[in-house]
Amino acid sequence: MNVTKEMLRLYAITDRRWTGRQNLYEQIEDALKGGVTMIQLREKHLPEDALMREAVKVKELCRRYQVPLIINDNVNAALQSGADGVHVGIQDAPVPEIRRNVPENFIIGATCKTVEQARAAQRDGADYIGAGAVFPSPTKKNALRITAEQLREICSSVSIPAAAIGGIGLDNLCYLKGTGISGIAVVSAVFAAEDIQGAAAGLKAAVDDCLETGR
Repeated sequence: MNVTKEMLRLYAITDRRWTGRQNLYEQIEDALKGGVTMIQLREKHLPEDALMREAVKVKELCRRYQVPLIINDNVNAALQSGADGVHVGIQDAPVPEIRRNVPENFIIGATCKTVEQARAAQRDGADYIGAGAVFPSPTKKNALRITAEQLREICSSVSIPAAAIGGIGLDNLCYLKGTGISGIAVVSAVFAAEDIQGAAAGLKAAVDDCLETGR
């Protein structure tokens, strides 16, 4: 599957800490109703068999909305569940190793913080990059920050699409105009919201406006 810029427009990454009134499945469906364009299932502490069962259910949901499902880190769970791909961090399995062992249309996303990392990810077979953190993030408090200028340099150094990640919300999205991103990856801005569908819809409209006016 080719990753288009539109797929990365509003990339929502799950976080179970905000379940309660709704379960994770219900939260994801509300996010999809609000217009998210890609879902990443991030479950670092689930046993692999439980992750695969959850991924199968979420994959069926994403298929109804025609939105790709990406699994965080776990390549085997992604393959066994029929998910569309995997996203790996800098310290996770190397992209070339993954690419050698997955089907041709399997999506691989890679986190990058430098031009060198972005170029290597593209050369090694990644389909898109996640660049950041661009702002302080409640999800990863110790994440290394990059500036808007560094983000612009990363995006211009590769031809694969890039999503900015890290503490992005309606209040700071405008600072990413003109950086060359294809979209934003968010966690708390969607899943910590009281109204997940409304938060997703608002972000989708804002990022559409930002990207259309910021080039």
